Amino acid sequence: MSEASLRTRVFHPTDFSPASEVAFTHALKLALASRGSLTIFHLAREAAAEDDVREFPRVRETLTQWGLVPPHSPREAVGALGLRVRKVEVGGNDPTDVILNYLDGHPADLIVLATHQRSGVARWLYREVAAPLVRRSAVAALLVPPGVDGFVDFGTGDVRLRRILLPIDQHPHPRQTLATLPAIVGAFHGGPVTAELLHVGTAATMPRVHLPQVEGWTWATQMMEGDVVEGILRTAAAGPADLLVLTTQGRRGFLDALRGSTTERVVRGARCPVLAVPTLGPANAHDGTTLEPTFPAA
Repeated sequence: MSEASLRTRVFHPTDFSPASEVAFTHALKLALASRGSLTIFHLAREAAAEDDVREFPRVRETLTQWGLVPPHSPREAVGALGLRVRKVEVGGNDPTDVILNYLDGHPADLIVLATHQRSGVARWLYREVAAPLVRRSAVAALLVPPGVDGFVDFGTGDVRLRRILLPIDQHPHPRQTLATLPAIVGAFHGGPVTAELLHVGTAATMPRVHLPQVEGWTWATQMMEGDVVEGILRTAAAGPADLLVLTTQGRRGFLDALRGSTTERVVRGARCPVLAVPTLGPANAHDGTTLEPTFPAA
């Protein structure tokens, strides 16, 4: 994969809440590590003046705290790190159209946002723009639950990502998630990782998968019966997991998939960030074979 292909366009909607601060830390780290771009987006009833961004997360102060730029550095210091930052505040009578129009002109590769336990996602986003927003662009989303520190240290920018849990099923099949996850994680974390596949079901429903061989990665698998959500959350808590990775139906969009679904229930109960990765192929692209997972030779 080329350097250019790893440059991630991160879109971070914020409501300026403490939970959004944690999500901002992750959004900044992901964009910085990939030498990509970060758009910090706030939805307001009335648009602020162009230079009035005092409430927005302070990128340079955070980078100074992480030891990456000197105190009181000019904006050019951020660009010298290979990072492009844009802070956007918009208002209007129809916020859905405003955001959709913005994303149509400024596509994103990854959405990073805080969630709320009552609705699963930020309330203003869910109520105002969720469904039409994600129907237009099936992109991966990192969801950060409230009260969770996540895997990026707010004070230092250091990454702690040792255990990843990937629940798997035949539909949607996780082949694209498994193929792309090492590149996503490797862009900002080069340490050892234990990636654990979990199937809540039986041997007959276990999907056949191919696991990429990645230096420093250890693959494990387990199977259990019972309630899917309870099984996922219980397994994630045992360890615990630093990141939960869920495969969603890409053509529906990650927030469409959240409502009333297993994904929504997992996000509500998760105590770590959740990465929702859309599958771009047909829902039944898997050939229907139900074999045990295949693992690379030890």
